[in-house]
Amino acid sequence: MTIAITGASGQLGRLAISHLKTLTDPAEIVALARDPGKLGDLGVIARAFDYTRPAGFAAALDGVKTLALISSSDFNDRQGQHRNVIQAAEAVGVERIIYTSILKADRSPLLIAADHAATEDIIAASSLSATILRNGWYTENWTDNLGGAIAAGALIGAAGKACFTPATRADYAHALAVVAADPTHADQTYELAGDEGFTLSELAAEVSRQTGKTLPYNDLPGEVYQGILESLGLPPGFAQLLVDVDNKAGEGWLADDSGTLSRLLGRPTVRLDLAVANALA
Repeated sequence: MTIAITGASGQLGRLAISHLKTLTDPAEIVALARDPGKLGDLGVIARAFDYTRPAGFAAALDGVKTLALISSSDFNDRQGQHRNVIQAAEAVGVERIIYTSILKADRSPLLIAADHAATEDIIAASSLSATILRNGWYTENWTDNLGGAIAAGALIGAAGKACFTPATRADYAHALAVVAADPTHADQTYELAGDEGFTLSELAAEVSRQTGKTLPYNDLPGEVYQGILESLGLPPGFAQLLVDVDNKAGEGWLADDSGTLSRLLGRPTVRLDLAVANALA
């Protein structure tokens, strides 16, 4: 059973392949990325695969039975890019698709959820069996930027007292590998989140505890936060998506207490204190 993973040169894809190699024969794994030359260290078959160049999809997917479609990081027509991949998968005989969606995508009002919901609809209308992984927010969305926050003297956002239940990239990648290796996860939709919920004030308090430096959380009006994000180089559209996430997180759209992720992993998700420690190391 040949399993292919798109976006294999990215952080999530690399981690997923590393896990998958422990669960199935590496000779049956295909890593797909725009530049397959960046995949040589993975120890699996590498093929060129660019979401924006559908002409090459058929060759890249030759012999693939399970395709893990990691959602595109290009926000210019993500829905169209995903549709082209799904249609190509159908045409070449892929049997199951795994898609990395977002928590509660079918009903979420978050702007960032729209492309995911549309992609889920395209998959549902196809002939493919599917496993939908509705990933919550990534802990790294904050921890990767702690250096800047510490240097600036504050963690900033527009989430108020919203509680998030994020998980680390490694946890989501592990789950992707588990469902890719096991066909019994076909035709399932999983809401995935970390075991531990926290507010941004609690995140700031944990960073303060570990660094010995007081790091407050400064809650900002949405338009002020967006202006700061744009000043840091984020495109206005993407900055707007992040502000929208913070503004609506208090309604529970990025929180889930089902424990589904830890059950898939067979272990607890990575704790906040460990994620912060790893980021500060």
